[in-house]
Amino acid sequence: MPGFLMHVNAACQCTHAAPATIVPAQPRVLVSGQPVALMSSQIVVAGCLFTVPGPKPQPCVTVKWLMPSLRVLVTGQPAMLQPAPGVGPGLCQSAEQIPQGPPIVSAVQPRVIAT
Repeated sequence: MPGFLMHVNAACQCTHAAPATIVPAQPRVLVSGQPVALMSSQIVVAGCLFTVPGPKPQPCVTVKWLMPSLRVLVTGQPAMLQPAPGVGPGLCQSAEQIPQGPPIVSAVQPRVIAT
């Protein structure tokens, strides 16, 4: 399925509106002047306030991305793809890797499309 190449400064957040940051895994290949995000890149969520009933809060701390590029490799690893701005093909997770819902991507570069 084709999608836009994600870069490290794409605007995304967890399901509960806390900002998510893509940690760069490589500095060489750029798209719109930003390093391309790889499937090996970590996506860190900071400031999620989600709690469940009970004594233990379960905020989102990471995002596991689920849509790799099948044809575009950067340093031998697949790049992250985003089908369109909106709900992303990923899964927000708590520190114990409990699924919390999909991430929301509000801005991504619109020039480079890959499959």
